[in-house]
Amino acid sequence: MSDDPSTNDALGTLRAAIKQAVTDVRGQTPLAQSFTNFVTINLVANAQLAAGGTAAMSYLPDDVIATAEIAGSNYINVGTLLPFFKNALPEIARKLHENGKTWVLDPVAAGIGETRTAILESFRDVPPTIVRGNASEIIALDAMWGLADADSTTPATRPAGVEAVDEVDAAVDAAKRLARHLAKRSPVGAGAVAVSGAVDLVTDGERTFRLPGGSAMMTKITGAGCSLGGVTATYLAVAEPLVAALAASLLYDRASEIAEVKSDGPGSFQVALLDALWNVTADQVAASDIIETN
Repeated sequence: MSDDPSTNDALGTLRAAIKQAVTDVRGQTPLAQSFTNFVTINLVANAQLAAGGTAAMSYLPDDVIATAEIAGSNYINVGTLLPFFKNALPEIARKLHENGKTWVLDPVAAGIGETRTAILESFRDVPPTIVRGNASEIIALDAMWGLADADSTTPATRPAGVEAVDEVDAAVDAAKRLARHLAKRSPVGAGAVAVSGAVDLVTDGERTFRLPGGSAMMTKITGAGCSLGGVTATYLAVAEPLVAALAASLLYDRASEIAEVKSDGPGSFQVALLDALWNVTADQVAASDIIETN
């Protein structure tokens, strides 16, 4: 925290923007299209609806490109891959970039497998507007894109599937580099990276925030991170990248805390999470703990 009045004013302005984003999503029901993995597609769509948005799910490149023309934003998740995705996803990313469309990337299991690596490497020059992942995925993507000097890159300890083996603190520099890279090529002139963990981190490359809270039960259901990526895309349809990433992460922190109290285990937690996403107020989200760091 800072006692600097200018810092406090800036944080107050940010809170107001977060509140407005939550309000706008529920008032406008924006469409965020998802090309997401097979395991979690149902939860992603339901979470987008519960947050107040509209969902569209597709795997056909021509469908995705056509729907992007009417969608407010888009979401690509590389969690489960088929052979044709190796050509389809780079083409989709190129078209989104050429057409000035915003999108969110979840680089699930970055660093594992030649196909996934080739796809993620292809996004470097036509990148998303927001990247959301765990610490290991963020570190791996930063390394894939060659954004760090060789002597300053901190590689992930080992590939870990969809689970992080690195702490959020280890991904701070990688997240900042990625965010600055996204901003340089973004159709809206800005980008953001959200790193999920015990204490989430969100950065636009210039300002960095830590978000305490949330529930450890999020690690006991499949698709929590994937659905957060989808909801981040929902917010990106109405807000600039930093605000969208913060609003989605904070919404999930508050909703997961409520869901944990109301559930008896993973099954009821998932149901309670959807209910909480629906019921958490804009004021509750905006009033969450937000710690600005260097």
